[in-house]
Amino acid sequence: MQNLTFVEKIFGAKCGSIVFKSPDIILTHDNTASIKKTFQKMGGEKVKNPDQLLVVLDHNAPPTNAKLANDYQRIRELVKEQGVKKFYDAGSGICHQLMANHAKPGMLIVGSDSHTCTAGAFNTMAAGIDRTEAAGLWKRGETWFRVPESIKITLKGEFPEGVYTKDLSLYIIGMLGSAGANYMSIEYHGEAVEKLSVSERMTLANLASEMGAKNAVFPPDKILEEYYGQKITGLWADKNAIYLKKYEINLSDLMPLIAAPHHVDNVKSISELNGTILNQGLIGTCTNGRLEDLRIAAHILEGKNIANGFQLLVAPASKNIYLQAIEEGIITKLMKAGATILGASCGPCLGTGQGIPADGFNVISTANRNFLGRMGNKNAKIFLASPATVACSALAGKITDPRKNFSQNRQFPFKKKQSAKIIISDQEDRKENGVWDYSDIDHLNTDQMFAGNLTYEILSSDPEAIRPYLFKDFDNSFADRVGAGDILIGGDNFGCGSSREHPAVGLAHAGVQAVIVKSVNRIFYRSAINQGLLLIVNRKIVDFYKKGDMLKLDFQEGIVQIGKKCFEIPPLPEKLQQIIKYKGLVNWIQSES
Repeated sequence: MQNLTFVEKIFGAKCGSIVFKSPDIILTHDNTASIKKTFQKMGGEKVKNPDQLLVVLDHNAPPTNAKLANDYQRIRELVKEQGVKKFYDAGSGICHQLMANHAKPGMLIVGSDSHTCTAGAFNTMAAGIDRTEAAGLWKRGETWFRVPESIKITLKGEFPEGVYTKDLSLYIIGMLGSAGANYMSIEYHGEAVEKLSVSERMTLANLASEMGAKNAVFPPDKILEEYYGQKITGLWADKNAIYLKKYEINLSDLMPLIAAPHHVDNVKSISELNGTILNQGLIGTCTNGRLEDLRIAAHILEGKNIANGFQLLVAPASKNIYLQAIEEGIITKLMKAGATILGASCGPCLGTGQGIPADGFNVISTANRNFLGRMGNKNAKIFLASPATVACSALAGKITDPRKNFSQNRQFPFKKKQSAKIIISDQEDRKENGVWDYSDIDHLNTDQMFAGNLTYEILSSDPEAIRPYLFKDFDNSFADRVGAGDILIGGDNFGCGSSREHPAVGLAHAGVQAVIVKSVNRIFYRSAINQGLLLIVNRKIVDFYKKGDMLKLDFQEGIVQIGKKCFEIPPLPEKLQQIIKYKGLVNWIQSES
């Protein structure tokens, strides 16, 4: 085969093909406790290939209650029993940062976390999966992949003063939209790529998830050779590879950007938000918690003090980064400026540990998501920005441009439509004739379907415990009223955000007959299949449906009927049909044993 993209080469098949492959690395973290139980439900006793596993305790490190502490201890016992050698205990750092110790060019990497794509910085094919699929990999050692279409992004020019890789990432997300690269592979090309450090590449690759991409990848070039300290080979696209879309971006034209609440593609220039009062800041996470990021912040904050009443939190991405920052004097500079230094972990990003904001707080963060309730309080607002913008804003107590000389009136050129409604009021009843009508809601994310701060308190292997919390931060009546045979109708990019499988597990357990949407996030689609939950992607059906219509589904015949109008639905691939038939991957694997 000729004229192949990176993913077509690594999978050995053209885009659109379904292939079965054995990953080089299977990453799991705190969710390993839940994966173990699902693995056992599948009849698993011994992991097929322990050398594939990379296990990191990071999301709740150190544990904040006895339940989480007990889960951590069970994971320690598991890795010892199974002979897992690649294990990092609490305090070592964030899994995506520690992956840098193991990722090698040309590898195939999967992880039970949506930001597994960060490892694409190392010329790997790295993608997120859900917990059930991770359990299946423990048992079988391989899984299915759809070879995605590819987007080519060519970078040229140089960053202006005060503009960084995070701003470039937000520019791309704002340009494409949070579903603009759904199920696609992103390749970064061009002369400017040669000047991007590994740290900067990790930031870009990390945020591929926030535009819906399956993965993002960089070439095996001199930057990587310097990182590894040796000659590397890796894989790269052919010169005449065929792409679904191509974009060219001149870094010299960029400006500092912010993603405003409550969605990451709600991107605005600093001048559009300049002066917005802030209460809290966060520098860290798997997106911007590396040494380069801390250096930038320390340089800005050195010899100064953060605004009175402002709380600045800093969470290094790993223990080694923390130690280097201490040795360089970075930590001292940050603390003298008034920052609070947290442990090397995921920190406040998903709202499970320290740093949960108060009601009414405006938070500016270097993290990757700003969904309603993301940091543990749905009554707070989150703005996403670069470490430089966060540091400058911390000094002023309000959104502040990190540049010294700039135009006040410049606006971000792309405007993505935001959902007019993100919460269903208690006065609204969205259920009629067994159909939950959320057709007007785009980007319904997994944080709203199942709160992030419950993700590790309630295991995804416990469907009965999940059900009472389904959609609580979105439609408070849903969990109490959803019943067997119900159908959900949704808008675009349904199920975006985290890879947590709790929503799909809960919906399947409640007996939901089908979810019909305009478009769906890639990982949620896989989660639905893995739970035996029928998910139909058909814009025409959603557009035709009107609240109160009688809707009937005949899966065997492949027909959805609304009133007298019938819509054909294409059949799933044979193996996926079997998973639906057996009501989930667990039962299907048991039937194959």
